[in-house]
Amino acid sequence: MSQTFDIIIENIGQLLTMDHEEGPLKGEKMKELPLIENAAVGIKNGIVEWVGKHEEATNFSAGERVDAKGQLVSPGLVDPHTHLVFGGSREHEMALKQQGVPYLEILKQGGGILSTVKSTRETSEEDLYQKAKFHLDRILSYGVTTVEAKSGYGLDRETELKQLRVAKKLNENHVADVVSTFLGAHAIPPEFKGRSDEFLQEMLGMLDQIEKEELAEFVDIFCETGVFTVEQSRQFLLKAKEKGFDVKIHADEIDPLGGTEMAAEIGAVSGEHLVGASDEGIKKLSQSDTIAVLLPGTCFYLAKGKYAKARQMLEEGVAVALSTDFNPGSSPTENIQLIMNLAALQLKMTPEEIWNSVTVNSAYAINRGDVAGKIAVGRKADLVLWDAPNYHYLPYHYGVNHVNTVWKAGKVAFRKGKEHEQLFTS
Repeated sequence: MSQTFDIIIENIGQLLTMDHEEGPLKGEKMKELPLIENAAVGIKNGIVEWVGKHEEATNFSAGERVDAKGQLVSPGLVDPHTHLVFGGSREHEMALKQQGVPYLEILKQGGGILSTVKSTRETSEEDLYQKAKFHLDRILSYGVTTVEAKSGYGLDRETELKQLRVAKKLNENHVADVVSTFLGAHAIPPEFKGRSDEFLQEMLGMLDQIEKEELAEFVDIFCETGVFTVEQSRQFLLKAKEKGFDVKIHADEIDPLGGTEMAAEIGAVSGEHLVGASDEGIKKLSQSDTIAVLLPGTCFYLAKGKYAKARQMLEEGVAVALSTDFNPGSSPTENIQLIMNLAALQLKMTPEEIWNSVTVNSAYAINRGDVAGKIAVGRKADLVLWDAPNYHYLPYHYGVNHVNTVWKAGKVAFRKGKEHEQLFTS
């Protein structure tokens, strides 16, 4: 039977549909990679209407036919942990890191998060928007069509709301989908030194307004030495859940405090970083629905030589996702492909595990498992054509951008070789 589409992408060497029956993926499912060889995709009104073999597509008509030339096509990738909206930058801290000054010591000296807090407080909402849009454009150019954005560089009501409003405006205006997380409990500001409990109450007091303005759907906290304890974090997140928010946690990034166990116990959607996660914490994660969002770019940039125990997590049945942790201090990169390389080289993850971790599981880590990270009939046509012959190639060839074309809801959002002003469409 003849069919007509707006676009047919044909002559696809490998089509990664990622069309698993359900997710998030754990255990043996992480080793499976649904794909079709010699494939084609039919798109109509921004929706995937047909998926099948190239030979079948030759019988269909289309307004536009795209020859993939035997290359790889995947779903748009999902980046589930970024700090997208911030003022300033922190290149001056590079010298301190090279001298071996610990991050927590830089924080004590007024650097780190607090340096960015000062810049963000001083930057207008419009300037924050333009800066964040620049970074979001670049994130999209690497193949990411859905991204999470955390606040956390205000640490006061006015600036936190400013960050969240910028993220909301980006979601409304930008071609990429932006999912917002309130991370007001990212650090203790100088004006609340020694009064961390009081500060947390201040941040909890913002939740009604955040809900009213629909500024975030997740609440997060930085559970770490010198910031917030496990018990403080537990009580904070439980109160956020009572308000109807889903919760995430920066846990055990530097010291193994037990935040991983707590994330699983309270039903957090995700536990993030987890470099110092204990064996007991990993076991509890495997018995829960909490997704481990691993951030090898941060470990690489901080040059400590220690990474999350990804292999142990995978072998024990933890659902693993990967993210850039794009931020100005500890992971200043928008490049999710670099993270895929680091996952192979440092986390010892297989290509199949890596692809599942930047599509299906990353989508579930931000409650988008039903709309992102998969190519399936009836879903939005968020696709990437890669200058790569197969899915093994991206984790192997590092340091360049392999994206040829990104489609968002069936429209070209990025195409290699165009001028910057022409790349990104709303």
